[in-house]
Amino acid sequence: MSPSAVEIAAAVRSGERSAREVLEEHLAAVDAREDEVHAFNLVLADEARAAADAVDAAVAAGTDPGPLAGVPVALKDNMCTRGVPTTCSSRILDGWRPPYDATVVERLTAAGAVAVGKTNLDEFAMGSSTENSAFGVTRNPLDPTKVPGGSSGGSAAAVAAGFVPLSLGSDTGGSIRQPAALCGVVGVKPTYGAVSRYGLVAFASSLDQIGPFSRTVADSALLLEAIGGHDPRDSTSIPDPAPDLTSVLDRGVEGMRIGIIEELSGDGLEGIAGDVRVRLGEAAAALEAAGATVETTSVPSTVYGLSAYYVIAPAEASSNLARYDGVRFGLRVDAPNAGDMNTATRTAGFGDEVKRRIMLGTYALSAGYYDAYYGKSQKVRTLIVRDFARAYEDFDLLLSPTAPTTAFPIGAKTADPMTMYLNDVCTIPSNLAGHPAMSVPFGLGDDGMPVGVQVLAPATGEATMFRAAAVLEAAAPAGHPLVGGALVGGAPTGGAS
Repeated sequence: MSPSAVEIAAAVRSGERSAREVLEEHLAAVDAREDEVHAFNLVLADEARAAADAVDAAVAAGTDPGPLAGVPVALKDNMCTRGVPTTCSSRILDGWRPPYDATVVERLTAAGAVAVGKTNLDEFAMGSSTENSAFGVTRNPLDPTKVPGGSSGGSAAAVAAGFVPLSLGSDTGGSIRQPAALCGVVGVKPTYGAVSRYGLVAFASSLDQIGPFSRTVADSALLLEAIGGHDPRDSTSIPDPAPDLTSVLDRGVEGMRIGIIEELSGDGLEGIAGDVRVRLGEAAAALEAAGATVETTSVPSTVYGLSAYYVIAPAEASSNLARYDGVRFGLRVDAPNAGDMNTATRTAGFGDEVKRRIMLGTYALSAGYYDAYYGKSQKVRTLIVRDFARAYEDFDLLLSPTAPTTAFPIGAKTADPMTMYLNDVCTIPSNLAGHPAMSVPFGLGDDGMPVGVQVLAPATGEATMFRAAAVLEAAAPAGHPLVGGALVGGAPTGGAS
């Protein structure tokens, strides 16, 4: 197993290893498998070497480079990076280089991390499989015939393949947690407002949240501490410092009350595979064995989460994506007049799924339908918040599957959008409520691919959530041999199943 981010940072800060040496090992891993996996839209090898050398110079000068010193990190390609193409995996942003860095990028740099590249995603983060990218499909490193999940599939695949120990994704309806489950890595959606969205290209502004991918729970804790905390440039930012997570990981779950959400795991929910249910039961048993009280509970309105989400998110997207008009930035397809130019640019620049969601959202917001669709969906959202609040009166944490199934074959669900949308049925409720949730790898399904268990917490409950995640990680059955991307001679060991 290759070193964790915690181990790399400690070794670089102490001078035991150089950041340049660590980086070259990971760039060798990228060279070995990137053509097969396609985790990246852009690899920033030269820029990364310069950043690693700066970390080494700081260490040589006796300066502490920060808690992520020399740790290679990948960034989802919807996070602004100054002077570097930021595409959202869409043709509409062709040629655009942001004039500023996202807050999370600034904080990574300040923490001593080394950005290796920008990762592939479903266009504008709209998808569950990373098959909607204008730049091609990302493949699951554990089985290249299968999807890595989405929309942050490139970031999840980069960690699972051993290209980087850490990456950042964005989660609007499960886009961190679902690919984390399918790739067998840890994925965290923080409380809404806990991590700045400044510089994140918006999909649905009331739902989007940036969070970490890693191979270990401790690595995600370290990364979330580095990127979290108040940012005055984000009006929705919580006015609190980043939570202390690394110090609580060994506190266990003795005395905790944990509820299994019946509506997201019981027989009444269509599509949850039997092997996923079995792993969830084993995870519950592990938490009980560690001293928690685990019971089934009901959060009734979560069954309407998927329906509400697919009104609210497209409605916000139709507003946010109106800025791509061929005038201000990105692609421009010339035409005789402004209206025709807008139409031609958007026709050429947006993919089918983005067009589908813009049309859905515009319809839901149109005169005569606003109250019936958007207004009613916001009422459902309020019911979900209230039902979660009632559940958290009795329980410290909640538990569910992360994804209904293990990774599915590439192309298996692209012809039926509704089948694809059902992949997010377990993850969407946390986005609607604004609560934190994370996926922890917990063994394999019947097909030998990873299963993720989702731990849910009330708002700002990350510390309690991470304590339970650490217990699950310690108790998890053996995972896929490629998860963690062990580096031997610069290349991952093992082979695709």
